Amino acid sequence: MTNLDAIKSKVSDAEDFARKIWLAGLGAYGKSFDEAQGQYEKLTTEAGKVFEELVEKGEVLETEAKAKIKAKTNVEERVAEVRKKLGLDSSGSEDKVEELSAKIDALTDAVAKLAAK
Repeated sequence: MTNLDAIKSKVSDAEDFARKIWLAGLGAYGKSFDEAQGQYEKLTTEAGKVFEELVEKGEVLETEAKAKIKAKTNVEERVAEVRKKLGLDSSGSEDKVEELSAKIDALTDAVAKLAAK
């Protein structure tokens, strides 16, 4: 082997080694890309599941809230009916309470006088 052949051989070996370094770099990039893509897909899937779970929980809470609001409305309507029947729904309700109190006092006095006889 001549000196020139030895140099060509070493250059060829260096080129092969440089190519292998290049390919290893590409392989590392490809592997990290694949792993990143896998993690992205996993996160996307998990995020979708979490979102759907939150939507379902929101629907349950909305239904419960509507039921409570309806129940509260029904109670308020019943209270309004009772107030109306008692005559306590108008602005003069304080006057009516005082009037009823006065009538009760008068009846109490009348009963006391009758009991004394």
